[in-house]
Amino acid sequence: MNTALSPFHLAIPVKDLEGCRRFYGTVLGFREGRSDPHWVDFDFFGHQLVLHYSPEKTALQHNPVDGEQVPVPHFGVVLPWADWEAFAALLREKEVRFIIEPTVRFAGTPGEQATLFFQDPDGNALEFKAFKNREEQLFAR
Repeated sequence: MNTALSPFHLAIPVKDLEGCRRFYGTVLGFREGRSDPHWVDFDFFGHQLVLHYSPEKTALQHNPVDGEQVPVPHFGVVLPWADWEAFAALLREKEVRFIIEPTVRFAGTPGEQATLFFQDPDGNALEFKAFKNREEQLFAR
């Protein structure tokens, strides 16, 4: 099945719907779509991200990956390398605080990738990554 152009839909729980709405819309610059008092959706690099008000949230866990403590759960997208660099620069300009600073990990291996992590105002962890050759490297072993 070729899903390379298929957009995904992701719904995440947030306690602070309005704070997250401002963060995704104003800080990250994502276009807002439909909404109602309990949810709002955004164009997340061509995918549908829906923030749902939820008074209950679970704490982040961490797993070691290439010398870093990676937050779990997390979500994000794989961007073209130049887009990742531009997005990392935008995040720095907007003074977003990183959990894991923009870096290249697994250097010299088939899984070499640029990556960065940060949290939204509600504590949801986001990862954005890039590969020099996504088609060959994304699922390489």
